[in-house]
Amino acid sequence: MALLDKISILDNPVQEYAWGSKTLIQDLLGLSISSGKPMAELWMGAHPGAPSRVSIDGEWKALPEVIANDPDLILGKDAARRYSGKLPFLFKVLAADRPLSVQVHPDKFQAREGFSRESELGIPLNSPERSFRDENHKPEILCALTPFQALKGFRDINDILMLMEKVRSPIVSDEMDRFIRNPGISGLKRFYTSLMTMDREAQHKAVENAVGLARKFADKDREFHWMVELDQEYPGDIGVFSPLILNLVQIEPGEAIYLPPGKPHAYLHGAGMELMASSDNVIRGGLTPKKVDVPELLRAVRFETDDARLINPVTLSSNERIYSAPAEEFRLSEISTTEGNHFTSPESRNVEIMICIRGEADITDLGSGESLKIKKGTSVIVPSIVSRYLIKGISTIYKASVPGLSPALF
Repeated sequence: MALLDKISILDNPVQEYAWGSKTLIQDLLGLSISSGKPMAELWMGAHPGAPSRVSIDGEWKALPEVIANDPDLILGKDAARRYSGKLPFLFKVLAADRPLSVQVHPDKFQAREGFSRESELGIPLNSPERSFRDENHKPEILCALTPFQALKGFRDINDILMLMEKVRSPIVSDEMDRFIRNPGISGLKRFYTSLMTMDREAQHKAVENAVGLARKFADKDREFHWMVELDQEYPGDIGVFSPLILNLVQIEPGEAIYLPPGKPHAYLHGAGMELMASSDNVIRGGLTPKKVDVPELLRAVRFETDDARLINPVTLSSNERIYSAPAEEFRLSEISTTEGNHFTSPESRNVEIMICIRGEADITDLGSGESLKIKKGTSVIVPSIVSRYLIKGISTIYKASVPGLSPALF
């Protein structure tokens, strides 16, 4: 197989999930929107579930096979050693017109255990009955491209009690009283577990009663507005309580959130750049027609309150801003170039994948002198063997990279 020894164009699969946007990814890629099909995620990486292809000598090659051919050259020697010759991250453009499921991602131990168990049961890798599609954990960061609304981590317990009190119904009244008497982490765990494991008929009635009360506050309070919205999408689903229990966060373009394994969350609306360890493991608790696995979710959830802070980028140079996160597999940054302000890469680096979000530019390998023109929607892989490169033009580019031996500080 020919070597990937230069900056090369990627061809990336698109996931057409029902919650996706009918315009954003289409516009990014210059595609027609006449089909009306939702496009939810553009995947850039080597995950076996939907790997990218890379252009080598005029032919498209599957990226996992190309990397396997010479991981040291492509990934960098230290990255190849650390991650057994595999690309450790998965880079995405995510576009949500409708809410995603309330979910958590497993840690490495739970992922290995769950993947092994489902494999022993003979569940095919592409089966909708799977929660574990690989053996990896899935920390992730999301940077907003548009105003983005999400749920992230448990609220302050006093806030949960205050909001839940406004929609208290007889069905949850006893558990609410127990929670009030024990307003700590153990009380939170008991209360959340009781909601999630309630029988389906009781859940439906509890949600129906709560949404009826929430309508009175929906015009003034976003939490109750989202309760009503979620109930319209998934009537009677216990996940409808999530905006009262989890932090409701508004992420403006250029801001980001980080989600470690075990953090309950849901993306509600908006578009963003998403970067994660190379995994497709999702344990769902509600707000979805897909498989819900409450026992596994309760095993994975870290019962701790969250300040829901946003991540603002740190300026690395006049062109590059980095989003710091405590993940060893990946680092997200934004590169901006203008007419008189070009970007020159550092000499020491591992593999990188980049996508142009706005404008156009020329990216030049300073060793070979070869140049590629990139425009909005173009993505490229820069193998480690490319020592330095220059980006000239007027553009905004997001870059996924593998940090050095020390992960970025959070």
